[in-house]
Amino acid sequence: MGEKVVAGGFDLSDRQRYRRKLHECLEGLERLLAEKRFDRPKNMMGLEIELNLAGADGLPRMVNAQVLERIASPDFQTELGMFNLEVNVLPHRLGGRVFDQLAEELSAGLGYAHRQAAEIDAGVVMIGILPTISRADLVTANLSAVDRYSLLNEQILMMRGEDFTLDIDGVERLIWTSGSIVPEAACTSVQLHLQVTPARFSAVWNAAQAVAAVQIAVGANSPFLFGRELWRESRPPLFTQATDTRPPELQAQGVRPRTWFGERWVDSAYELFAENVRYFPALLPICDEEEPLRVLAEGGVPGLQELVLHNGTVYRWNRPVYGVADGVPHLRVENRVLPAGPTVADVVANAAFYYGLVRTLADEPRPVWTRLPFAEAEANFDAACRYGIDARLRWPRRGRAGGLASVPAVRLVLDELLPMAAAGLDAWGIEPADRDHYLGIIEERCRRRVNGATWQVDTYHRALAAGLERDEALAATTRRYSELMHKGDPVHTWPVGLTEEVSASVPVVR
Repeated sequence: MGEKVVAGGFDLSDRQRYRRKLHECLEGLERLLAEKRFDRPKNMMGLEIELNLAGADGLPRMVNAQVLERIASPDFQTELGMFNLEVNVLPHRLGGRVFDQLAEELSAGLGYAHRQAAEIDAGVVMIGILPTISRADLVTANLSAVDRYSLLNEQILMMRGEDFTLDIDGVERLIWTSGSIVPEAACTSVQLHLQVTPARFSAVWNAAQAVAAVQIAVGANSPFLFGRELWRESRPPLFTQATDTRPPELQAQGVRPRTWFGERWVDSAYELFAENVRYFPALLPICDEEEPLRVLAEGGVPGLQELVLHNGTVYRWNRPVYGVADGVPHLRVENRVLPAGPTVADVVANAAFYYGLVRTLADEPRPVWTRLPFAEAEANFDAACRYGIDARLRWPRRGRAGGLASVPAVRLVLDELLPMAAAGLDAWGIEPADRDHYLGIIEERCRRRVNGATWQVDTYHRALAAGLERDEALAATTRRYSELMHKGDPVHTWPVGLTEEVSASVPVVR
């Protein structure tokens, strides 16, 4: 987002010109859609993972510039905080043994990055929120030394007009005031991309919204912040509050937050881009030299740079993406729901579950979003963030009776959604061995009621019971997590605790 951003302020004419260019981009998008200029189906998917850097003591290390210099690969980039990195996986075609291929590429890339980080006493940790992150770590001085981050921080603060208040009431309650957006850097996620045709976009986006809660329930991995045990997936409330440009008065008026679930099912990608332009003032009103309507009139394909930049500053959990590859425009759904980690196997399993499930739900003759009110989907998302794998979700009943039922997330996954995901992977042409292996990881998480969040919480409480103080227990939990993460076995197999000692009993779903 904003690769051309340079340091500097904006005046009134910048915002007016940018708004005009945004509307020209929207008109250009509308014309491209009407003229059916978009790429044909290619079954292409992509993956990005945000990472933390921590030392052997489990504490964050502010050394991403030095680590990136050693990695020396365009696949790795900066992220908001100096203790963050991002790895981007080249697009792959869904089919065959693509998930094993992804796992192999990710394991090799992360292993290399970890070895390079070790040269300066750091290491890569793939986790939603680093349990040892402290208030002192999340200060403006620890923003990555990239102009676009400092400018984004400046503009969000100017729009808000006051400090940010973080208030997350979970198992424990956290209230804290921040003078910058740096707390957002504590949130590290996985982004799953799926290229779709315009005709398929709304079905895929609606399906992704419907299953966002289920993704969180099985994949939660962020239960701690600043030494407090909060929600099982604390990233969404943290990210929402850390990017909120609204002072309390605008919140009371119902002005939409820049990080949001949405408010309705949609019929086209255009609706989402138009909402972003209609509802959200520009944060980075930087105009490109391209004149999109002129490019279209001359038979070319515009990059719609202002629209792309603006879209990158509206943080939907499922985001519409416009791109151009080899001179041909395309659309993607970017799924931004999942936390990073715990292991490569877990990340790839989460991806397989998502891509399979979305394929089946988007193909259904009676789609789930025609039977599930949007408000219920949003309430499910909130419940999954709070309770993780123990959440109960509202879901349409099968059969003629109709209506909604409240069901445990694990039962919904085991009884209904895993078979759908398997059918979807078959429709993509995924080899049965890949399908069964990675969906089997999701199945075992549900049977044992174990994910990254439960492992962290259980290990932390065992450390407290052994006599460690709170900060010591969190650091020890982080060190053990990192050790097991790099071994690579999926999280449902991890022994709870700080040693190899296996828990006497493993809870199984009945």
